[in-house]
Amino acid sequence: MPQGLLERGQPLLELRGVEKHFGPVRALSGIDLTITAGEVTALCGDNGAGKSVTIKTISGIHGPDAGQILWRGRPVAINTPRDSAALGIATVYQDLALCDNLDIVQNMFLGRERTKVRTLDEAPMEMAARKTLADLNVTTVRSIRQPVSSLSGGQRQSVAVARAVLWNSQLMILDEPTAALGVAQTSMVLQLVRRLAEQGYGVMLVSHNLNDVFEVADRVAVLRLGRLVAQGPVTDYDRQSVVELMTTGTVASRGGYGVPAVGGPEEN
Repeated sequence: MPQGLLERGQPLLELRGVEKHFGPVRALSGIDLTITAGEVTALCGDNGAGKSVTIKTISGIHGPDAGQILWRGRPVAINTPRDSAALGIATVYQDLALCDNLDIVQNMFLGRERTKVRTLDEAPMEMAARKTLADLNVTTVRSIRQPVSSLSGGQRQSVAVARAVLWNSQLMILDEPTAALGVAQTSMVLQLVRRLAEQGYGVMLVSHNLNDVFEVADRVAVLRLGRLVAQGPVTDYDRQSVVELMTTGTVASRGGYGVPAVGGPEEN
């Protein structure tokens, strides 16, 4: 386990009663969510459920209007992306924020280049990039000096995640990481997600793909109309129950699955 990470199962990030409004629209209402170290927590929900607002609130793009955020058990203020990054939270969005005209090393150190006497200190950057990729068992890239434009979708995801690991992030938020990927590339990314958790990182996987969720997640949280209607071990759910929670806020059988939604859509 990399130095500084919490033991598996320990609360890493906690949202308590978090709310976010955009004018009269209540995008998030009383969100209570816990992300634990060493586990993959899948955040599920239909379009408009509040997934993007949730991750942008954690990432510092949107400041919460109410509620409390705890990091490693202590209350924190996340008002800007810099606040989030300083804590150790990294968000990998669908666009990955990679520069196609730069190589892997240049992308991993973009904005944080190491210098020596006003020139780039290439050797230690290459060593750090190579070690980080090796630690994550990313073995499919031909060279750490190949342009990002030459990489497959799965390889690009791997580079974006490795960049976050390189800069000592402890929580990885992955926004639809397998969207538009083929079967082989999807498998590569999901294996990387599991390796992150096994190494002690907390992972929030935001995904519409329930096959991905049930393949790699340890816990699942379901949003509907800005409310968190269920969260718990993934073994307490099946695909049908998650779909019902996403669409109705409850499970018809209620056979131990989740909790009913609080309030109704008229409140959102």
